[in-house]
Amino acid sequence: MVNFLIKKIVYSFLVIFGVLTIVFFLFNILPGDPARMMLDKREDSKQLEIIKKKYGFDKPVFTQYCYYLNDLSFISIHSKNPNSFTFLDDQKYSAQKIIDFSNSIIVLKKPYLRTSFVKSNLKVSSIIKSTFPNTFLLAILAIIFGLSFGLVFGVLSALNKDTLLDRIILYFSVLGMALPSFFSAIIIAWVFGYVLNAYTGLNMTGSLYEIDDYGIGRTIQFKNIILPAITLGIRPLAVIIQLSRNSLLEVLSMDYIRTAKAKGLNKFMIVFKHAMWNSLNPVITAVSGWFASLLAGAVFVEYIFAWNGLGKEIVDALNNMDLPVVMGSVIFISLIFVIINILVDLIYAWIDPRVRIE
Repeated sequence: MVNFLIKKIVYSFLVIFGVLTIVFFLFNILPGDPARMMLDKREDSKQLEIIKKKYGFDKPVFTQYCYYLNDLSFISIHSKNPNSFTFLDDQKYSAQKIIDFSNSIIVLKKPYLRTSFVKSNLKVSSIIKSTFPNTFLLAILAIIFGLSFGLVFGVLSALNKDTLLDRIILYFSVLGMALPSFFSAIIIAWVFGYVLNAYTGLNMTGSLYEIDDYGIGRTIQFKNIILPAITLGIRPLAVIIQLSRNSLLEVLSMDYIRTAKAKGLNKFMIVFKHAMWNSLNPVITAVSGWFASLLAGAVFVEYIFAWNGLGKEIVDALNNMDLPVVMGSVIFISLIFVIINILVDLIYAWIDPRVRIE
C-alpha cells in the first residue's frame, strides 16, 4: 500500500507540474499586453515600464516561468537585493529561513499564487479562499440532487424494464447527458427564474450572500442556490440513472437473487436488502469522479446564475486578462481534482487489493 501511495503521489505531482506549465505558457503567448491593460486607456511609458518591472514582464518568458515555479514551490530561492524580482518580500511570502548565503537565501514557505492585476493587488489565494466555499457548496448540493433522484429513477427504471416508464426515464437521462450545462442553465434560469417567478419565487441570478435593501449587512439567500444546483446536477443525475439501472438489472439476474426468490422472500426485501447495496459500486465510482468534475465544470453555470464562486471569478478574470487569478484558480482546481482521485484510488485499493500496482 505504501508503494502504491508513493507512485500515486509522484504521478499526481507530474500532472500538476504539467498543468501549471501548460497554463503558464498558454496565457503568456496569448495576444495582448497585461501591463497595458492594467493602465487601461492611460498611455504612460514610465508607468508602463514600472509595471513591467514590478511584475517581471520585462524578462524573457522562460525566466518568468522559472520565477513562477519559484513562487509556487514550498522550498524557494530568493535574492537579498531589494530591487530584484525574487526579493524575499514579507508582504508576499510567509517564509522560514533554511539556508542563508551571502547574496541569496533558501526558505520554506507556502506557495505564492501572486496578486490580482485588477483587484487592488489582492492576493490570489485570498480570492480563492473567499470564492471556493461557494463553489464547493454548489457541487455538494448538485451531487446530492443527482444521487438522490438518480437512484430513485434508476431503481424505478430497472424494476419496470421495457415498459413505457422505463423508456421515458431512459429518454430523459440521455437528454440530460447530451445537454451542455451552459444551455440548460439559460433555459432553467429563464423558465423558473423569469417566466414562472410568480410561482417559484426564485430569481434568475443571485449569490449565497446578498446586501439587504437598507445596506446594513449581508443576508443569506439559500433559494439562490436551488436553480444552479439543479442545473449542475442534471448530468450526474443522468449518468447515475443509467449506472444504477444497469447495475441493478445485472445483480437481479445473479444466482443468489434467484435463490432468494425461490425461498419466497418478497420483492421489497430482495431488491432493497440484497440487490440494492451490491449494485452501488459503479454509482460510488461515478459520484467520486463527478464531484471533482463539477468543481471544474461549474464555470459557466456560476457565470450565468451570477453565483459568486470560483468559476465566475475565473470568467471575470479572463475578461479582464487577470492572468494570476486565472492561472492560480486553474492550478488550485487541478490540485483538488488530483487529491480526490488519489483518495478514490486509495479507497479502491483498500477495498480490492487487486487494483494495487506493486
